[in-house]
Order: sequence, then structure tokens, then C-alpha cells
Amino acid sequence: MSTPAHLTTADPASRANLQRTPGPAKNAPSGKARRGSVRYHVLMIAAAFTWFIPILWMLSMALTPNDVLQQGSTGLFPTHFTVANFTGVFHNGDLGRWFVNSFVVTVLTTIITVLFSAMAGYAFAKIDFPGRKALFIATLAGLMVPKEAMFIPLFLMISGAHLQNSYPALILPRLAAPLGVFIMTQFFSKVPAEVEEAARVDGAGPWRIFYTIMLPLARPAMASLAIFTFVLTWNDYLWPLVASTKVAWFTVTTGLASLQSNFAATTNLGDLMARGLVGSLPLIVVFLIFQRQLIRGITLGSGEK
Repeated sequence: MSTPAHLTTADPASRANLQRTPGPAKNAPSGKARRGSVRYHVLMIAAAFTWFIPILWMLSMALTPNDVLQQGSTGLFPTHFTVANFTGVFHNGDLGRWFVNSFVVTVLTTIITVLFSAMAGYAFAKIDFPGRKALFIATLAGLMVPKEAMFIPLFLMISGAHLQNSYPALILPRLAAPLGVFIMTQFFSKVPAEVEEAARVDGAGPWRIFYTIMLPLARPAMASLAIFTFVLTWNDYLWPLVASTKVAWFTVTTGLASLQSNFAATTNLGDLMARGLVGSLPLIVVFLIFQRQLIRGITLGSGEK
């Protein structure tokens, strides 16, 4: 095949420049895709700012004296600064003991709930036993029962066992988690059966397969379930209010609420906001530390790769 005359007569530098001339980028985003990305980020920034406004408002009122708040509480930034509202939270009541109670109850509940849910989820997803489908449906039916409807029988059981004002009274009723069983069942059902078959060929039994193979694979789902359980347990107010009648056994939610006066919403608004921020601070820290695991677990649970 002959070379065109204009290329044979051109000097070597011209031919080299012609060869180095870049063509259009194959993977470069189009203008429409860039505009869509800009709109998406603008909407996400607006949503994040909208979510942040109540927190900023709470912080502003918590740093404002109560007498100033009685005149007006609509500003997002404090016009008069004080930390007396926060010091009052730590000086009034037994906040240290309440934090210890909440920490012990929340951590133990989270660990045991995740372990039980993983075991039940693996059994429902991978073990064929009589009545499996009916039992799984009965477990999911627990999602339709409001927890308030179970307070009276639970209270009678705890009182009958003389467990009121104790850690078992605060922990045991929370361990039945149908949502956790459902999440773990959905995750284990997506694990290929070949993984278990290969482990059985190597001589692994059911417990070894579960603890050494299935649990490491389920870390993202377990992390998501742990965060959900931690948040729900820490924020729970009604059951600790029922199960604990002594101040020493209050959790953070019930303890901080016990410090509220009858007219706190009008006279001590700064104290209310300071207590709310102090009580929610551990949840914010947990989310900031484990947000990547939470998002990954939700993504895997939705079936995406």
C-alpha cells in the first residue's frame, strides 16, 4: 500500500506532530452529564444545609442566656454568649452515672443483637429445617407489633422476675430484633452456595463455616445493623422510663428529662437545648466514625455491587 504524496514529502518533524495529535477523549463526560452532576451536588448541599439548620439553631439557643431567649429565639447565631446552660447539665443530676448506664446498655444490646440476628439470619437463609418458612414469617410479623403494645406484658415479666432497676431489665427486652433478622437473612441469601460447599469439602462443620467464613463476609451488613441498633437503643426513652424507677438506674434520655421543670419550654429553653445536644453527642460521633461502613452496608443490602 503506497503512502500519500503529501506525507512522503513532509519533513520528519511534521509527521511526528501529526502522529502525536490527540483525538477526542473516549471517556470524557459530556456537557449533559456535567450539568447533571452539578445539579446533583447543588441539591445535596442544599439538603445537607437544611438538615444542619435545626442543629445550628439548637447550638445557638444552648449558648444563649435564658433571659435573652425569653425575649426571642429565632436567631441562628447567639447575640449573647454563655456556657452556663452546659455547665448546668453536668452539675445537676447524676449525669456521669446516666452516661455509664446508657453506654453499658447500648453496647451490650448492640453486640448481642447483632450476634443473635446473624445466627438467625444464617439459619433462615442457609439451613433447611422443617417449618423454616412459617417461622420466618412469624418473625417478620413482629415488625407489625408496636413496641408500646408489649410494655404491659414485658413489665409484668420483669417485675415478676424481680429484675426491675437492673441492667437485665434494660437489655433483655431489646434482644428480639425482627428487623435485624430480616437484614441478615437477606444478606446471607445472596452468598453463593459454592462457598459453603468448598468449606465442607475441606472438612469444615456448620459452626466453623458460620464463624470463619460467613461472619467475615457479613461485616458490612453487621456494621449497618450495629449502628442502627446503637442509635435506637441510645435514643430509647419509654422502656427505660418503665423499667427504671430509681434515679441511679436512669439512662441519659430519662435522666436528662427528669431535670426538666414544668415550665422549661418557656423559662429554661437554653437548658433544654443544651441537654439535647449533650444527649445526642455520642450518636453524632458514632455516625461520623462509622458512616462509611453504614453506607456500604446499606448498598450491599440493596443488592448493588
